[in-house]
Amino acid sequence: MSTVAGSNGMVEGRCPLTGATGVRPLPIGGPASLEERARAFFSLLNRERPELVDRARWEEVQADIRRYGHYEHRWEELEFGARVAWRNSVRCVGRAMWEQLEVVDARAVTTRREVADACVRHISEATNGGRVRPRVTIFPAAQGRREWRIWNYQLVRYAGHEGAGGVVTGDPAEAAFTRFCRELGWAPDGEGGAWDVLPLAVGGLDGATEWFPVPREAVLEVPMVHPDFEWFAGLGQRWYAVPFVSNMELEMGGIRYTAAPFNGWYMGTEIGSRNFGDRHRLNLAPRVAEAMGLDVRHESTLWRDRALVELNRAVLHSFKEAGVRIIDHHSVAELHVRFEEAERAAGREVSGDWSWLVPPLSGSASPLWGRSYHPVEYSPNFVPPTAAFPRSAGGLGAPQPGGAVQPGGVVQLGGVVAGAP
Repeated sequence: MSTVAGSNGMVEGRCPLTGATGVRPLPIGGPASLEERARAFFSLLNRERPELVDRARWEEVQADIRRYGHYEHRWEELEFGARVAWRNSVRCVGRAMWEQLEVVDARAVTTRREVADACVRHISEATNGGRVRPRVTIFPAAQGRREWRIWNYQLVRYAGHEGAGGVVTGDPAEAAFTRFCRELGWAPDGEGGAWDVLPLAVGGLDGATEWFPVPREAVLEVPMVHPDFEWFAGLGQRWYAVPFVSNMELEMGGIRYTAAPFNGWYMGTEIGSRNFGDRHRLNLAPRVAEAMGLDVRHESTLWRDRALVELNRAVLHSFKEAGVRIIDHHSVAELHVRFEEAERAAGREVSGDWSWLVPPLSGSASPLWGRSYHPVEYSPNFVPPTAAFPRSAGGLGAPQPGGAVQPGGVVQLGGVVAGAP
């Protein structure tokens, strides 16, 4: 390929494989046909991994698009695209590890049960006893309106049980999804506690959704302790070891994989500042501050800030004590700086969402604080879902007879609402 590096870090020229002029990644969601998106993908593949593609393959893809309106990625194309999707993820501060992503091809599944079983294998194998392995499991691509869905925000998540007066036991962020799972026929053991792991809600090609339990033995959890405060263990807090994001879509070359759960490993502030600290989540800062003997009557005492620091110390300490991989927000920011340098050295533009890359704790102390980013999202990429679970299964079809509290409760999704849950 005869090319000249442009000032924006993209590559100009003509791709000898696809004939594309001005080889550059396409933004997600722009006006482009399937063939145009495929052309951009295979041009990128030819530029970075020319040994994986030849003219015969590109002509085959073109023929399939024109004949069937669809084409299928080969294994090596799938692996390349998934890794680049992580590299292109503007909200992920940990994407420096993109080349380490393990890609599991699960496109041969034909039932919701097989999808659920593959998800449980993903949980177990990626957790790896605490030596977390970044992984994505890719299920069959969408074709028209026929698509697989995992409606859970993450494969492992704690339920939020709504009680009298709007009080939620568990995670308030999951209250709506918990209600949806109950309407599918799921019920927790007992009356519903703070640490009930939600079932997997899998949508199939027929438009129906079925729930499947996540075996408790597959879920590694970390009990929270503090390096200095013995009383902290008495708060009874814990968190699951790995964030398995499961409701986003993987797009590459115009093909949408609507079920492609993936994981890296936790950055401490995701748990300490957000899951534990957010006022609309577990909101633990007041309890910690009171246990520390801080004056919580006035915000000017900065009791909230001090409590958040100790929550984050507890998370990092607990994960390390349990032998579970985690990274602090300062170290991961330094990794992102090196990632940016490597990307620019490779002639690639670095886009990013500043509001996500800068940590929620001590943001101004981060080396990313004073940087600016263009937030455009390029393909391939992990993108927000084009459909979300219905906020109420009622009205879209009641749970089928026999669902009760046994695995197999099914509800027909006659329509879905736009946007993320």
